[in-house]
Amino acid sequence: MFKAKPLRTVAKGLFVLLVVGAAAGIGKHTVMADWRTASREPLGIAPDPAVTKEAVVQVYAARAFSWRGVFGVHTWIAAKPTDADAFTVYEIIGWRARYGGSALVITEKEPDQRWFGAEPEIIADKRGGGVDDMIKRIDTAARAYPHATTYTVWPGPNSNTFTAHVARAVPELALDLPPTAIGKDYLPEGGFAARTPSGTGYQLSLFGLLGVMAGVEEGVEINILGLTFGIDPKDLAIKLPLAGRLGPS
Repeated sequence: MFKAKPLRTVAKGLFVLLVVGAAAGIGKHTVMADWRTASREPLGIAPDPAVTKEAVVQVYAARAFSWRGVFGVHTWIAAKPTDADAFTVYEIIGWRARYGGSALVITEKEPDQRWFGAEPEIIADKRGGGVDDMIKRIDTAARAYPHATTYTVWPGPNSNTFTAHVARAVPELALDLPPTAIGKDYLPEGGFAARTPSGTGYQLSLFGLLGVMAGVEEGVEINILGLTFGIDPKDLAIKLPLAGRLGPS
């Protein structure tokens, strides 16, 4: 006879982890009331192109604006070829799609700008030899993103779906997107199986709502309704919804 007790135990465990994640996530985020007055000033963590002549690729994440920031982050990619005097930033801006335009924005600007008050952090940083080739492939993959005119906050496609799409095309980034990057598990064009964004494993996903992944960089993750629970043995960390990664920095 089927016993429900193990399932209840798992459900209780996930609920406890969700509560812990909620408490930590709320503590990390300050809700901004007005996007018009929220800071977009650079944080000063990006290299200065006038000083750093080598090629650089960085991936940034910052808590989303308003109440959405309690749940997740917005991610973007910045690239500077060798001897270039500015960074090119690749990102998805959702409101542009809602008004009938393309959500894909490619522009030269300071890459470490606050995201409407939220301070960004660098989640990937590649420099030097071979990076110029990576930049060419990043540009190609970004321009080929299949959901440029479609945006859905949950479960995707959104800005994190885009970043994951580009990362899969450039596995040298070895990008381990944070568990708060809701939408990263929405596979482009309705796919159900793919390499992980880091290129070091594989994942299965049902429209970003239910899935599992395992990779050297990501560890093991399960996705339930877009919320990620996981463990990362490589970095001795656990991954929780809302809170993100908990473990050694």
